[in-house]
Order: sequence, then structure tokens, then C-alpha cells
Amino acid sequence: MTTGARGWTLRRRVVALLAVAGVLLGILVAAVIVVAAQNRQYAHEVLDRWGPLRAQSQELLAVLVNQETAVRGYAVTGDRANLTPYTTSLDREQDLYQAMRSLISPYPDLARQLDTVEAGAAAWRATVAEPVIQATNQGGTAAGQVLIGDQSRQRFDAIRSSLAALQEGILAEREEGARNIYRTSTLVVVLLIVAALVVVVAGVVLLVSLDRIVVRPLTDLAGQVREVAEGDYRHRITGSGPPEFLTVAGDVDAMRQKIAKELDEVREARERIEWVNSQLQKQAEELTRSNRDLEQFAYVASHDLQEPLRKVASFCQLLQRRYAGQLDERADQYIAFAVDGAQRMQRLINDLLAFSRIGRLTTGFTEVDLNKVMGDVAAQTEAARQYTDGELTWGELPVIRGEEPLLTNLLANLVSNSIKFRRPDVPPKVHVSARLVGDEWEISCEDNGIGIEPEFADKIFVIFQRLHAKDAYPGTGIGLAIVKKIVEYHGGRVWVDTSLSEGTAIRFTLPALPEDVQAAAAGDAADGTTAGTEDGAADGGSVDDGPAGRADGGPAGDPADGATGAGPVDGDGDRAGTADGPDGQPGSGRTGDMRETVG
Repeated sequence: MTTGARGWTLRRRVVALLAVAGVLLGILVAAVIVVAAQNRQYAHEVLDRWGPLRAQSQELLAVLVNQETAVRGYAVTGDRANLTPYTTSLDREQDLYQAMRSLISPYPDLARQLDTVEAGAAAWRATVAEPVIQATNQGGTAAGQVLIGDQSRQRFDAIRSSLAALQEGILAEREEGARNIYRTSTLVVVLLIVAALVVVVAGVVLLVSLDRIVVRPLTDLAGQVREVAEGDYRHRITGSGPPEFLTVAGDVDAMRQKIAKELDEVREARERIEWVNSQLQKQAEELTRSNRDLEQFAYVASHDLQEPLRKVASFCQLLQRRYAGQLDERADQYIAFAVDGAQRMQRLINDLLAFSRIGRLTTGFTEVDLNKVMGDVAAQTEAARQYTDGELTWGELPVIRGEEPLLTNLLANLVSNSIKFRRPDVPPKVHVSARLVGDEWEISCEDNGIGIEPEFADKIFVIFQRLHAKDAYPGTGIGLAIVKKIVEYHGGRVWVDTSLSEGTAIRFTLPALPEDVQAAAAGDAADGTTAGTEDGAADGGSVDDGPAGRADGGPAGDPADGATGAGPVDGDGDRAGTADGPDGQPGSGRTGDMRETVG
């Protein structure tokens, strides 16, 4: 293959091969058409010219023989009936001459031979037939027979010889036409065989060419691609064959290079990830040790630190009761400071213990009826509501999966905060409601308190974050941090809805049970309404603008004086959060209409 041919594209090669085969087949088809036309012309000559001419020449011979026989019979018998074939055949003879002359005119030699036959027949009639008939008519059969002799017989034999020569010429032309027919038929067959050979050769050449310039390069390219696919990404892919295959091989090799580059990057990223994982493993081990240390600290805080704190608080209170008024005013103030500090330290330690235990000391999730939980919360916050003349209401609440003590602590913290951060001289009103949003329950705790500025809506859930001085609103600043941790432990989220014109609404979500979601979907399909539960007073809203002045998110259970109630019980049986106000007393529980009003 030359250099120029190697640069041919596959399309160009196939088109060239097909063009050559097409030209050859076209020439053969044209030749077949020409030869077939000649064969048809020869067949037409044999069938439509020489066949009729031969038959007509035979009939002409018969007509002339009939005339000679009729004249001879009339001369012998004198019967006019014997002349009937003679007279009737004259017209047929002329018709035969005319018909044969129209067919034989393209052949001058045969036409002259026919003219000779016609002239001989006319001369025979003029010199023999007519005189015999006339002599017989006038002189009888004897006169007629005298004229019929060897000379008359020789004249008719001359006519017969001329006609025989004409027939031989017609037969010769007919045989020549038959030979032409056979020759052209054979040539057509040969041309068809050659055309078939051209097709076969073209097919073989096409198959060999395709194998050489398509199949082999593709097989080689596929083998190289297979090596790369098996993991040898460094194997360079080279192509062969037409330019299209070289282009494909180049594109595949470019893709291989890109994949190899990306694999190198992935390998480097994997090494980095493995290094990060090792660091995370070390950090996890550090966290495990840190958690053990924290658990040890929690144990120490709940046992070893509680005991000296109780002693300090107890003896400071004894000093306060026994020596109150006996020392000077400054001494009484110092003792009061010591008592308050010991009590606040005890509350802070208890709140930290409660915060650290969330999600670590677990009893497992069960189905919890929040209506029952609200009854417990109402009992826990009854003393604070009595102190502030507050009102607690709630709508129909759902059943969810969670830990009942933690959910009780969650709602108790929210209700206690709503009571603590009330407006002066306005009895607090707290309402808890729930609605189904998608596959979650959105639970709201709304009040008519002092509200929260929008810029502080996220800060109140940070541990120890206070927005007011401890003298204005007492507490440790950990209550709403406990709320957030409990909600997130149950798979939800919590936020402040600042869109209310008055008061505060804290909303949080908890995953709904599958049967609740299915029931809501069935209800939507039945009536076309959006699934949701709106129980009690208005709930819901987006985190937007809201009233100012909400406090620090202190722990649950603090009434006016900042008590810490409704907390989990530690190992010694102490409630995590001691009360220094009218809080923490057992209450009456939930009423039949889900309302707790203390006047």
C-alpha cells in the first residue's frame, strides 16, 4: 500500500472499491443489454421473416405445381373442371409474391431470385399453359397434348429450379439467424457469468479489505483498551489503519491519560483521607479518653464535690439563722453572699450533670404520649404558676418515639422559661400545641411574655449564654441549651419564631410515627386538604421579627427567683436543680380539658 493510499479514509477506500465494482458491473450490464437486443433482433428475423418466407416459398411451389397439373389434366381430359385449380391459384400466386416481396426486400439477392421465379412463371403461362388451354379449347385434347412435351416440361423445371434456389437462400439466411441467436445467447450467459465473478471478486476484496483495514485495527485497539481496563493505565494506546481509527485511538488515549491523572489524584486524595482517618482515629481515641475523664468528673462532681458544697451551704445557713442580727450589718451581708454562692454553685453543678447525661445515659426509645408528659409538666410547674397566677393550656398532642424523662425535662424547661420571663403585672399564659408537617411533628410553646429580639434568637440556645444580669432574671443559663440538646438527640431541630407581635413562640420538631404520616396522607387524598393538626390556640410561624427583651434561657423550673426544677435525678437522689423560690412542689396534673389555670 502506498503512502498516499495509507492516508485515505475508510469512507474513501470503500467508495473507491464500490466505484470500481460499479463501473465494471455497469459496463457488463450495458454489454448484456446490447447483446440481448441483438439476440432479440436475430430471433425476430428468424421467427417473423425467414419462417414465414420459407412457408410462403413452399406454398408458392405448391401453387405453381397445381397450375402445371391442372393444365396437363385439362389437356388430357378436356374437362373444364380440371382448370379450376389453375384459375383459382393465380390470385393466390400474386398474393404470395406480394407478401414475400415485403419480407425479402432488405435482401436484394433474394429479391432478384424471387423476380426470376415470377418472370419464369409468367413466361411458362404465356408460352405453355395459355397455348395448351387455347389449343385444347379449339382442337380438343389431341391438339393440347401435342403442345405438352419435353420442352414445356423443361420450362417448368427451370421455374422449379429457380424456386429451389430461392428456398435455399431463405434457408441459408434462416440458419445464419439461428447461429446468431445461439452466439448472442452464449455471449449473454458469458457476460452474466463475468458479472457474477465481478460481484464475487468485489465481495472478496471488500471482505479482505475490511478485515485488513477495519477488523484487525479494531481488534488491536480493543486489546489495548482491554489492557487499560484491566488496570494498566500507563499503557499507551496506539492506532493503525484508516485516519478515523487513528483519531479514535488518539481520543481513547487522551481519555486514558485523563483517567490516569484523575486516578493519581484519587490515589493522593485516598492517602490524604487515610491520613485524616488516622488522625480522626487518634482524635476519637482522645475523645474516648476525654469522655472517660468527663464521666469521672461527673462522678466526682455528683459525689465528691456535692458533699463539701452541702457542708458549706448547710453551715452558712446555720450561721445565717443563728447569728442573724447578732453581728454587724456587713457580717450578715457576707454570710448571705456565701449562702447564695453555695446554692448557685450547687445548681450549676446539677445543671451541668444534667446536660452531660443527655444522650449518654439512655433507657432506649419508647412510644411516649406527650399529653401524659404535659400532665407531668403541669404538676411540676404548678407551684411557679400559683406564685405568678399563671395559666398553662395545651392542645391534643401526638405520640412519638423518645425517652419520656428527657421529653418531660424538655417541655418543663420551656414552660418554666415562659413563666419566668413574663411581663410585669401580667399573669403569664402558656400554650403548647402540635401540627404535622411532612413526616415531622412541629410542637410550639407560646407565651405572652417579654419576647426576644431577632438578633438574639440563636444565642439563647448557647450554653451559659445570658441576655440579662442574674439579678434581673436568675438562673444558670443552661436551660435552653438542655432543650436544644434533647431535641437534637431525638432527631429534631429547635428555633425561636420571632414573627409574633407579642410574646414568644419556641418551636421544635420531632419525627412522627409512620402510621401518623400515612393517616395524614390518606386524609389529604380524601378531602384535598393539607395534613396538619392545629389544636388549641394559634401556633406556627416563621422565624422573623419579634418583640424585644427575652432573657437568657435559664434552666427549667425557675419562677420569679430563678429556681431550677424538673431536672433529672442524680446518683444521690438529688434533683438536678434546687429551688430557691416557690417551685418544685408536686402539682395536681392535667385536667380533663387540658388546661391548668392557677388563680
